[in-house]
Amino acid sequence: MPDRLHLEKFGNIHALPILHYRMEFAHLVREAFLALKPDCIALELPLTLESQFLRGLRRLPEISVLAYHVGTQSVFLIMEPADPLIEGGRLALEHDVPLHLVDIDLDIYPSHLERLPDSYAVQRIGLEPFYREVAQLYREIEPGDEDLRRERGMTFRLQQLSAQHERVLFVCGMSHLERIRVLFDQRLAQPLTRVRREGVAIFNLHPESCQEVLAEYPFLSAIYETRRSPLPPEPAPVASLRKSFNAFELILGGKQSIPEEEALAESIQRSARRIDPEGVMPDRQKIMLRLFLEAARHYRQETGDKVHFWQKRAFFRFARNYALLSQMLLPDLYQMLAAARGCVDDNFAYAFFRLAACYPWQRDASDIPTLRLSAAEMWSATRKIRFRPREQVRAKGRPGLKMMNRKKEKRPGEWLDGFDDPYICSYPPEDLTIEDYGRNLKRIGTRQLSEEASRTEPFSASLLDGIDMRETIRNLHQGKIYVKENKRLKSGIGCVVVVFDEDKEADRYPYCMTWLGEHAQESDMAFYATPPTDNIVGPGISRCEYGGFLLSYPPRRMADVWRDVDYRGWTKSEVLLLAALDYTLEKDVVYAAARPPRSYMKQLAARLGKRIIYLPLGSLSPVALKKLRVFHILYGHDKRGIAKDYIW
Repeated sequence: MPDRLHLEKFGNIHALPILHYRMEFAHLVREAFLALKPDCIALELPLTLESQFLRGLRRLPEISVLAYHVGTQSVFLIMEPADPLIEGGRLALEHDVPLHLVDIDLDIYPSHLERLPDSYAVQRIGLEPFYREVAQLYREIEPGDEDLRRERGMTFRLQQLSAQHERVLFVCGMSHLERIRVLFDQRLAQPLTRVRREGVAIFNLHPESCQEVLAEYPFLSAIYETRRSPLPPEPAPVASLRKSFNAFELILGGKQSIPEEEALAESIQRSARRIDPEGVMPDRQKIMLRLFLEAARHYRQETGDKVHFWQKRAFFRFARNYALLSQMLLPDLYQMLAAARGCVDDNFAYAFFRLAACYPWQRDASDIPTLRLSAAEMWSATRKIRFRPREQVRAKGRPGLKMMNRKKEKRPGEWLDGFDDPYICSYPPEDLTIEDYGRNLKRIGTRQLSEEASRTEPFSASLLDGIDMRETIRNLHQGKIYVKENKRLKSGIGCVVVVFDEDKEADRYPYCMTWLGEHAQESDMAFYATPPTDNIVGPGISRCEYGGFLLSYPPRRMADVWRDVDYRGWTKSEVLLLAALDYTLEKDVVYAAARPPRSYMKQLAARLGKRIIYLPLGSLSPVALKKLRVFHILYGHDKRGIAKDYIW
């Protein structure tokens, strides 16, 4: 029998103590079934729900909701795959083993505020020491009358099953098992209880409700569900989450479209293969790591930004400490989302949430009615987290866990309808941002030239522009005071070149374009970027990423630098710098890049009577550069009116 497994045996009853709605205990039910090979399974559920409960089991992996009314209140039972009671029922149906629901039906089930240990401890120490600690905790709690009635009713049914079967597997909550074991040796009368309940209905859970009401977040439940069956061999990678088409597909209206759900499902399949060998209890901590890595992969595909090692380390440290504050070993979904937002950014947190909330088997259309549930309807206390909310006031009926409200295609290829306009343009708010940043780089370059031209001398007759404290302290042994003169730069700065990636070897930025300013306050621009066909975010709206760009003012002067024969044979970043030297009306050109230009470029600039001011990319604000690097191309001026609904 596996080391983690522990069964309490009394008579021919083999009882598995569980915590409800926890993935580790669902796996222990499988281990107990394979090890014991029972001829009967008993579950801690009332018999009055049996018919609809069996119907919900047959619908799995689609999640169902059992619902009935008690007075004016509604009672819901979520049938999710990572629940040990659901797993026990599924195993009984799959192996044709008799299934019995042995609990009694009460109108009121007592609610206890219990601080139970984190179920992940079972992964590390096994079930037996875990159960001993929890049993000791329950010994200190006085049971209510309803609990005692239920335990006597379950014990009576177990005595009956014990006389009919040789090996009975009893899946029971830890709070009841010890008292049931004591009662089993006593003679009990059949309890007076309801044998039939009217109005028990079964519903299909709406996919958008999974993110709120499932006890285990959907990604973890999907991993568990995937590993219940033999894993198929790993296929070749499919398309990413980007809405990607080639140019001919855009013209023809799109030949095919990879739905977003397929890319998310592929991430789940890949994660299920790589966490642990088949048949081994899934490690919740490894699942959390795979969720982070897959979210980072999707984040890189969508934004072009990489999640760095220090951000990964900060995420797991923050999430761990947040979990410890709530006396848990590992964080829940809310805590992981807070860590993702704080340690990376909102876009990563959204990618993280979109994957964490993915349960690929759930559909909004089914053969039974579909029910929407919110966390507030299920639990007494809820928490909300928001990422760049579009609405400041929560609308009635909205989910308690509110995310960025990005629009999606209602049908595959719907956004292709907006690419019929042959004229392209930019998004004005992004134009303002990049123009402001260009002016800021000019100011930085001017300040750098002024500092280079400044001089320091011993004080004689004038303080000039002030005392140079650094030089004075350095020469303190001379007993002199040094003053500094800041010389003003007479010539201005004409063009600005920013290079994020030189793209010398890999052709990651094949899209080369020259844009002319639309008015007198806008610069001409040349850039190389990712193809617009690689990431379609709306009807006629593409999301791109700069590899580098050139700003030249005044506008309406620049020819297409990418077709100019004078620039052939140069790298893309050097083409931008050469064009800046040719088109600038001033002496100086600002060049911001990770590495300085070649010495030959400086010599060429000197021959033209120009000067290159180099600004290391690492000296500039990474937040501003990250915001600047992503831009959007609109196919037609009419898209400017709707772009704000699709651009994030």
